[in-house]
Amino acid sequence: MQSVDLSSNYFALFDLPISFDLDQKKLVERYRSLQRTAHPDKFVNATETERRLSMQMAARINEGYQVLKDPLERGRYLLELQGIELDDTSAAMDNTFLMEQIELRERLGEIKGSDNQHQKLQKITSDINARAGEIVGNMSSLFIKNNMEALMQVRDLTRRLQFFRRLKDEVSILEDELSDY
Repeated sequence: MQSVDLSSNYFALFDLPISFDLDQKKLVERYRSLQRTAHPDKFVNATETERRLSMQMAARINEGYQVLKDPLERGRYLLELQGIELDDTSAAMDNTFLMEQIELRERLGEIKGSDNQHQKLQKITSDINARAGEIVGNMSSLFIKNNMEALMQVRDLTRRLQFFRRLKDEVSILEDELSDY
């Protein structure tokens, strides 16, 4: 049985360079390859120890894939690898950003009962995706610099991206509610 190092970082696990900018196609290929190697179904007739190890390997592979495929989680993980604390409770945001968040939430709140609900929701979704894309682009540029000042800026950007993630979740809930009508 080919073994997966359960203690290696996710980049080593997937044989990828430690970088924010990943080749997503290569990530998917490595994920599938590793899953084929470690999938518990392949170890049905193996010893209890081998079955348990294959389940641990499959779980580690799935966990690593989920982190590396998501820009927010990948950014947070890279910061953790650099030893940078991600205390989200002390996130100080500038007023402009906070006002933008308030405005987007107000726009979401005004959709129910208005005309053209789906069109308005689509516009907000587009705005959220555009802003989140800008943040991911900025994170990429800052990770390339790889100095402490840039990494602290990335930490702040991950907090901002988390706000947009929550907004996307709220949009999904609202989409579900509107589709029930």
